[in-house]
Amino acid sequence: MSDDSLHILVFPWLAIGHMLPFLEFSKSLAKRGHRITYISTPRNIQRLRKIQPNLSPLIQFLSFSLPSVEHLPETAESTRDIPPEKVQYLKKAFDGLEVPVSAFFKSACADRSSRPDWVIMDFAHHWVPKIAEEYHVPCIFFSVFTAPSLVFFGPCSELLGEYRTSVKDFTVPPKWVPFPSNVAYRPYEARVLLSSSDSGRNASGITDGERFVSVINASKFVCLKSCHNLESKWLSILPKLYEKDVMPVGLLPPSIDQSQSEKGNKADGELDVIDWLDRQPVESVLYIAFGSEATLSIDLIQELALGIELSKVRFLWAFRKPACISDDIRILPDGFEERTKDVGVITGWVPQMKVLAHASVGGFLTHCGWSSVVENFQFGHPLVQLPIFSDQGLNARILEEKKIGVAIPRDEETGNFSREDVAKVVRIVMEEEEGKEIRHNAKKLKEVFTDQVSHEKHIDEFVEKLMKFKLDH
Repeated sequence: MSDDSLHILVFPWLAIGHMLPFLEFSKSLAKRGHRITYISTPRNIQRLRKIQPNLSPLIQFLSFSLPSVEHLPETAESTRDIPPEKVQYLKKAFDGLEVPVSAFFKSACADRSSRPDWVIMDFAHHWVPKIAEEYHVPCIFFSVFTAPSLVFFGPCSELLGEYRTSVKDFTVPPKWVPFPSNVAYRPYEARVLLSSSDSGRNASGITDGERFVSVINASKFVCLKSCHNLESKWLSILPKLYEKDVMPVGLLPPSIDQSQSEKGNKADGELDVIDWLDRQPVESVLYIAFGSEATLSIDLIQELALGIELSKVRFLWAFRKPACISDDIRILPDGFEERTKDVGVITGWVPQMKVLAHASVGGFLTHCGWSSVVENFQFGHPLVQLPIFSDQGLNARILEEKKIGVAIPRDEETGNFSREDVAKVVRIVMEEEEGKEIRHNAKKLKEVFTDQVSHEKHIDEFVEKLMKFKLDH
């Protein structure tokens, strides 16, 4: 390797919403001549988007098989393969990679030509810094969470639970946010959050807060999927909270021709979907998708479907049966497909970027996962928001503050919603005068998301920092 290039290990958490941004980040670094070793498990690597030929010599995929863990299906390698309550066992299995990864570090560092200059890791990797320190490889934490979400969860002392312990504590902005904001959880969201973070229910024995703290403290600096044009006031808070440099690296959206969500996986109905969109009026179709992991109860899925039907708006629904529901259980309301066949299409996997780019799409009903939001706003569609878990509620508040989406009203305590409210919000976002400002703002925000010069500058500044550290050490 030449002195002006780096060998960087890239190691995401085992979730599609983490692996794909890490891959886009890897490609941005490879475009600048740096060598990447991307670490994951065999099945997950098979799922990743193909690397364009000009970059493939610089991106090596390294797979480690997960150890067997009780209660974790043998075929499970990512959060999309299991229901939420089994993620704790995936974390336990992930922690079992410490031994083979340590052996890899030992081997790689024994040879100057393969020695890594940096390891870029995710939030779950509490055991990686110890290995990296042993072999004198500096670490960076790359967060796929938004700056407002990271700010909301606060400094390391707060991540360890020293300040907020009740549902009510999570329903107001934290004391360290110096400006007015509505970025906080609803009571039903906070209740789920506190339940899932209960260390007594975590088979790995390590809380997410402890994972975050270990990774943040061990990192030379923190970078995140963000940009100054979108989150400048929030980005300015993070260095004070973490007591170290924090850098945005751009929004890292995939290009349309690189947007297949699984390698070699072209849905049987893909051409039919695009053909159907070709026959619809401009900006008339509501695209509906909840990513690979977000799930609602059967009752709420049915209420959502009936609300969409009630709205009488054209729709394309990328519908996936949740992993926790058996194939013999019916989810959609009886007769729904037949009654809506003239205005809607319900299908499985779709080429999301191609769909979002289509002229007939006029809005997006989403769970507010940040990767989906980033993909959407390259094309300026307003949002119908239905956050489900994790940071999605915070993302929804951010988008509401920017007036680029409307949330479906939900009961503050239970999280339930009505078909009438679904229909009302869909019509506002898609066609009514009340939603005109939302539609305008969404189109305007497209400029931020498509400002490639700005995003490339963020990556260039990041690489300069890595090179300077190498020269200084």
